[in-house]
Amino acid sequence: MKQIYYKSTRGNEKLVKSAEAIARGLSEDGGLFVPTSIPKLNISLEELREMDYKKLAFTIMKEFLTDYDEKDLLESIEKAYDEKFDTPVIAPLVKHGENYFLELYHGPTLAFKDMALSILPYLLKNAVKKLNINKEMVILTATSGDTGKAALEGFANVDGTKIIVFFPQEGVSEIQKRQMLTQSGDNTSVIGIEGNFDDAQNGVKKMLTDDSLIKRLDDNNKMFSSANSINIGRLIPQVVYYFYAYTQLCNKGEIKAGEEINFCVPTGNFGNILAGYYAKKMGLPIKKLICASNENKVLFDFINTGTYDRVRDFVITMSPSMDILISSNLERLLYAISGENTSKIKDLMDKLKKDGKYEIDDNMKGELKDFYGGYASEEDTAKAITAVYKTTNYVIDTHTAVSYAVYKKYLVETKDTTKTVIVSTASPYKFTPDVMKSIDSKYIGLNDFKLIKELSKLTKEDIPVGIKDLETRPILHKTVCEKNEMQIQIEKILNI
Repeated sequence: MKQIYYKSTRGNEKLVKSAEAIARGLSEDGGLFVPTSIPKLNISLEELREMDYKKLAFTIMKEFLTDYDEKDLLESIEKAYDEKFDTPVIAPLVKHGENYFLELYHGPTLAFKDMALSILPYLLKNAVKKLNINKEMVILTATSGDTGKAALEGFANVDGTKIIVFFPQEGVSEIQKRQMLTQSGDNTSVIGIEGNFDDAQNGVKKMLTDDSLIKRLDDNNKMFSSANSINIGRLIPQVVYYFYAYTQLCNKGEIKAGEEINFCVPTGNFGNILAGYYAKKMGLPIKKLICASNENKVLFDFINTGTYDRVRDFVITMSPSMDILISSNLERLLYAISGENTSKIKDLMDKLKKDGKYEIDDNMKGELKDFYGGYASEEDTAKAITAVYKTTNYVIDTHTAVSYAVYKKYLVETKDTTKTVIVSTASPYKFTPDVMKSIDSKYIGLNDFKLIKELSKLTKEDIPVGIKDLETRPILHKTVCEKNEMQIQIEKILNI
């Protein structure tokens, strides 16, 4: 098997193996680690169809993690995708009406982040062992709502690690907030910030590349890593479910092996849809990747104009995990469509930092042909929840609703009848106020926990285990800070 190496998107020419890329999280020049080539999958779709999720995960991930021992990787996959998921299928593909939904929310925290963050702790542990690192790993994470809880769940009580999560105090749902604030584990810290997700993400990135802070950590036998999707160890496991969705469509007789399909992905930080792009580059027959934005439509504007402009009002929407104006993983796509021109990427990222915007050239614009950009207003999102429930009795969350609404616009605009999978990224139980009032106005005014019970009655399903007793769990994390005080909190927690 060809050895795959990783390098920075921004010009540091040093090549590292996947273990080092995963352990470091972010390159020292501030760039993101990318594979020097995306491996082609030399196995037929017919063979892939026979595999369950775990076997498929191993088949795909070993192509990227070529320095990992296959036995260790198999063990990690076995431990990651176990009974903590409430279905042995792990990522079911369901059909309601004429629409296909890929349900990625059957893990412990009811969101798609579990798909990668269930395995990242094992990948990191193996990386630390392979690199003979004898330091405490400090996992620094910013969250717009779902990553935080999934990372806390994955790293809680993992030996040799501390995990510190920052979230926007007023920018997550009540259920998301309560999931994080009640997280147990001696090595966990959760801090709300007076700011938005971009403020949290910027603060984390700054600390991850602060030479002075890194040296103080080193002096105290500690080392930073990240559980955000800037970590390549988050991105690679996400490639798997694109292949799995495809094989399920084949096995259900909905498509023939080799037939092209589309994916419509609700997108904020661009990691989820980028995994689909990697799957396409590996050989999966994907025609279009439909990028669905909410009213923070910075990606919609970029795909349609080639100009990325974050200088705009930040909108707090009913799909908070997508309330993002700086889409970190887009940098990896820019690297790919620029012909891997790291100096160009550094220039674009410098412009983004300095001016808040940049424009790509015509050649790069031409390379965006794999994508379609659409967006849904708050009204569109609510109507999508209503429409799906009224026609099929299926309840979707607010992020999935953004995707559904954009897909319907795509159909009208393009007349493209290619079978399309709507990527469903979270359970409706995490966003009950907006979901339930979209279904019936009688639910307006009820609190989140009462609405959880009402949703359970409506769907005739048990309340998911992950949130069953959430209302009565004790709040263990009470710190809130200003966005410019994040480092002070880190110094206090780590005693440095």
